[in-house]
Amino acid sequence: MHRVIISGIGVEIPEPSITNEELVDSFNAWVDMENVRREASGETLLQKSDSAFIVHASGVQTRHVIEREGILDPTRMAPRIPARPDDALSLEAEFGIASARKALDHAGLEPGDIDLVICSASHHQRPYPSIAIEIQQAMGTKGAGFDMGLGCSSAAAALHIAVNLVRAGAQRRVLVTTPEIITGHLNFRDRQTHFIFGDASVSMIVEGLAQGDKRPGRFEVLDTRTWTQMSNNIRTNLGYYTRAAQDDPYMINLEGNLIKQVGNKVFKEVTVAGHKFIVEFLAEHGLTPQAIRRFWLHQANARMNAMILKLSFGHEVGHDRAPMVLERLGNTAGAGAIVALSENHADMKAGDYGLLCAFGAGYSIGGALLRML
Repeated sequence: MHRVIISGIGVEIPEPSITNEELVDSFNAWVDMENVRREASGETLLQKSDSAFIVHASGVQTRHVIEREGILDPTRMAPRIPARPDDALSLEAEFGIASARKALDHAGLEPGDIDLVICSASHHQRPYPSIAIEIQQAMGTKGAGFDMGLGCSSAAAALHIAVNLVRAGAQRRVLVTTPEIITGHLNFRDRQTHFIFGDASVSMIVEGLAQGDKRPGRFEVLDTRTWTQMSNNIRTNLGYYTRAAQDDPYMINLEGNLIKQVGNKVFKEVTVAGHKFIVEFLAEHGLTPQAIRRFWLHQANARMNAMILKLSFGHEVGHDRAPMVLERLGNTAGAGAIVALSENHADMKAGDYGLLCAFGAGYSIGGALLRML
């Protein structure tokens, strides 16, 4: 059994951004148009949104996106992502490669040093060929590649697999990449969810630690865990059978098939599950939350994270112990906790413990206990 480290981390954030105020202006302009129609037909009128509601519900102030103009157009309200020919690099592969190259640079490695690519994200651009195989070809990595997903726990779940493959000796170095272009699947006409998500790509290099190799400033992965429990409270029904449910399978109706969630239930149930997961996972290693220098939690809801930590510690915990990037990036699904890790670890000392933990649809939770070398 080999000791395993995260030797490189890479983050790619798209430049375009959208503030709450811009998003609200677009949403409310559409509501005005839609309510004219609804009033004429006797339907229930829609409620407008506002920035104060968004901040209270999520803590998000702004988000970065692949494309903003289509999202803010009240007659469209979806990013404009032109189709590419089959022989061109796909957008998701391009986004994954952008963070992967940074992770390789951070690790001091070349693409040929990688023998497995795992592309794990909450949504994939297509089912096949695998995005990971496309990344493998474009970058020139060796071995194989495959796609996987576990909602917002996708990066943590892939890390769990990569660590155990390396630890068992099945792989030498694994590239885990999580390119989250979640705005392409978001319903910007749903008041409960239109403000939540942003786009980001993260990558990690997982490799064995050679005998006598110190690798200061890198994290050893002491253990990983995953947990799932079926829940429909975060759900999307858009898939390959959507067309088969339509009277005209060539005119697909997206209504009701995009992301939806029962926010209050998600908050309560994931808070309880997240707290239980963290405390029990640490206890297996004889640790308490107080022994952990830093927590990098899923970046979905500021109040949820604060409550999970308060339950775990018995008191409120600040940014230094559990940094947040949600305010400026939004919920970047599987990428969020890795962004928080990338931006908030340089001050840690050798021997310090850290806990990476993400939770999302499923329900699903993924965790990794890390120690600074």
